[in-house]
Amino acid sequence: MPHDITPSDPVTSRNRAADAAADAAIDASADACAAVVDASAVPLSETTDGGPVVGFDLDMTLVDSRRGIGAVYRALAAETGADIDVDLVTSRLGPPLEHEMANWFPPEQVIAMSDRYRVLYPEHAIADTTAMPGAREALAAVRAAGGRVLVVTAKNRAHAALHLNHLGLEPDLLIGGLWAEAKGTALRAQGASVYVGDHIGDVRGARTADAVAVAVATGPCDAEELRGAGADAVLGTLGEFPGWLGEYVAGAAGRAGGVGGGAAAG
Repeated sequence: MPHDITPSDPVTSRNRAADAAADAAIDASADACAAVVDASAVPLSETTDGGPVVGFDLDMTLVDSRRGIGAVYRALAAETGADIDVDLVTSRLGPPLEHEMANWFPPEQVIAMSDRYRVLYPEHAIADTTAMPGAREALAAVRAAGGRVLVVTAKNRAHAALHLNHLGLEPDLLIGGLWAEAKGTALRAQGASVYVGDHIGDVRGARTADAVAVAVATGPCDAEELRGAGADAVLGTLGEFPGWLGEYVAGAAGRAGGVGGGAAAG
């Protein structure tokens, strides 16, 4: 926002109101999100064999959902007449839906438009979404190390499950509706030692969980921004993850405490 806009300027007032509406919408769903985490916080499986518990973000980490999400926004714009810059929207995926909606609709419509978006989502977003290069190999690498795969995403769980099922990506546990530090709460509850994501919000989640923050520069944040946010490792693509994980597991095996939460990247 330009510094010369005063607090009384209607643009500033609308932006503040939009932010408040988005925050209110997220606060309204906070109890439901907490319930998802509580219901999913099962004890660690014996099948981990002492391997790492690794969490992954979804959008632009495991799946490239830009075309699919763009199609949903275009359908919503056609219905409502809203002038939505779809290319801009899909260039900055990551934060909760309500935050983005607040940029295109007045505060009193944010919740309703977010709900309508979710109704349109299954029809428009799933078929055009693809797996990110290296996604399957990344999950396989965790299991080859005797580990457990989590997907922890800001996307609602039902839509995340549609994507994973469509693409044949099978985590051991899927948790939806969480962003940034709230992801860290779920990761910590599951004993995650590593979290992989493409956004600085994912780095914040990993830090909250005392997990190793592995960033992939495949989303809206570049490598420099991810490092600046505190990522322990920055990969160009998810295809580099199996090699990184091999080194991490080998290093962790030589440290007291194995690969438990809070281990540092080598």
